[in-house]
Amino acid sequence: MTTADRIPQGDRATGPTPAQVRRGRRTAYLLFALGFGPMILATVMYYTGWLNPASHTNNGRLIQPAVPVSSLHLQTDSGEPLSKRFGPTVAEPQWLLIVVADECGSECQSLLYRTRQVNIALGKNANRVSRAAALGTIPPALADNWNAEYRLMERLSPAEGTTPQWPDGVNPSRAPGILLVDPFGNLMMHYDIGNTGKGMLEDLKHLLKLSKIG
Repeated sequence: MTTADRIPQGDRATGPTPAQVRRGRRTAYLLFALGFGPMILATVMYYTGWLNPASHTNNGRLIQPAVPVSSLHLQTDSGEPLSKRFGPTVAEPQWLLIVVADECGSECQSLLYRTRQVNIALGKNANRVSRAAALGTIPPALADNWNAEYRLMERLSPAEGTTPQWPDGVNPSRAPGILLVDPFGNLMMHYDIGNTGKGMLEDLKHLLKLSKIG
């Protein structure tokens, strides 16, 4: 008699039954829907107005179709690709405002200030939105005061050997702007110097109200 023959029938390892497999799949689908369903629904509602109880016209320019942030090839000072901070596998993804400009003159500096003030004005939701800047050159005075004025605004730069692929209508070499990235890593909104901080704040409040992710 072999060792296997001496093991009681009820103690032998068995694989999951078809019914258990089906229950496991249903549980996985339910967890995904509970976690990411609100964000997907919020995106659809914002773009289409579907099921939106109050009509809303965005103040920024929608980037349609949305462009993945990975196309910008931006990285942090530590060399981490910016795209790694977004997506369904990230525990606590945030919304992100990025000020972009080749040369940060007076208009660019106005956008830096505007972005900071809008973020602060979000109040209890301020920690759901982070700030960054992808700038070419900045004047010495701004460089000297950066830590004092924009300590919480991370500096980004293109990865070595790459060139950012900006969405249509975005050209930092001609004019500075602000890009809004959703928690899934999509560039979805663009604000130029003509947009007011009030309008940007209205858009963010509306998006954060619809979305439970980020």
